[in-house]
Amino acid sequence: MADRRVDATDLQRFTQQVFEGLGMPAADAAIEAEVLLWANLRGVDSHGVTRLESYSHALDAGSMNARPEIRVLSERAGAIFIEGDHAMGPVVTNFAVDRVAEKARAAGVGWALIRNTTHQGAMGYYVEKLALQGLAGIAVVCNPPNMAPPGAKAAGTHNSPIAFAVPSKERGAVIFDMATSIVAFGKVMVAADQGVPLGDDWALDADGKPTTDPAQARLLRPAGDYKGYGLAFMFECFTSLMAGNALLAPHILEDRAGDKPKGGAQNSFVAAVDVSMFGEVEAMQTEVDELVRAEKSLPTQDGVDEVLVPGDPQQRILADRSAHGIPIPPGTWDKIAVCAERFELTLPTETT
Repeated sequence: MADRRVDATDLQRFTQQVFEGLGMPAADAAIEAEVLLWANLRGVDSHGVTRLESYSHALDAGSMNARPEIRVLSERAGAIFIEGDHAMGPVVTNFAVDRVAEKARAAGVGWALIRNTTHQGAMGYYVEKLALQGLAGIAVVCNPPNMAPPGAKAAGTHNSPIAFAVPSKERGAVIFDMATSIVAFGKVMVAADQGVPLGDDWALDADGKPTTDPAQARLLRPAGDYKGYGLAFMFECFTSLMAGNALLAPHILEDRAGDKPKGGAQNSFVAAVDVSMFGEVEAMQTEVDELVRAEKSLPTQDGVDEVLVPGDPQQRILADRSAHGIPIPPGTWDKIAVCAERFELTLPTETT
């Protein structure tokens, strides 16, 4: 069965209604829907509405909290420590973004450590919000282990992502958002929805052997071998261990099993730098654009049409999907249909 093209605005409306049906306040449901659609519009379908099913199960089970009590545990001029109470990731992370932006403008730098959030979606969304305010942004996440270190046949780290964004005149923001695995696990989910095999080097099965079957994939493989693994290791130190909420060791060591946080918990940091502390924001924006122009002026190898800089593919997909709708593969449409039936909602409008 072919993909369906769905109107983005109507899909966001539908997604918000699903989250309201799952018990979230309307304002929080709107944030959640916006973050998922931000990803779909840019072709990051691994972090879009394919997540409706898993998020619904998590909210039903209580591992995601529809009505959290988000608290500030400690705070100084340039830093803040936030307890997320297992909030939906976009809800607590947006709170953190607003606070680090305030701190960066006041102190030059703002840093938020978030304890006990849940899946935050595409991290590029948050750093873009900072860059559009003339700030430079960085965000990192850590989760329980799902990635095998080089040479291991069991999970040792999470495929923890990191995202950066800087302000630009021509683009608004230049964003780089990557997982520390070869691909995010959401891409395994999308492959399952599409009924296609995985890349040869993406994943391992339960026995630690390479697999291309999405149904058999249990472990991700690190990007750049020890480089991706090393980054993921340090991200646990900069998030979970700093927050006193270890995620990796309690899932690996039998004698630490009693220290496991509640299922679905993750830890994160979001940081912002006020560019104006060091010079004119407009001057940096211009130099970012000049850097883009320089990179794209480079001679290309045979068979290569152009050099792409961070964000190029996503911006082109955004233009297409904003105009023509978001393609929804059959497996994802099935998840949408289940939500529509459960909450008696009108399915999103298909484009022609």
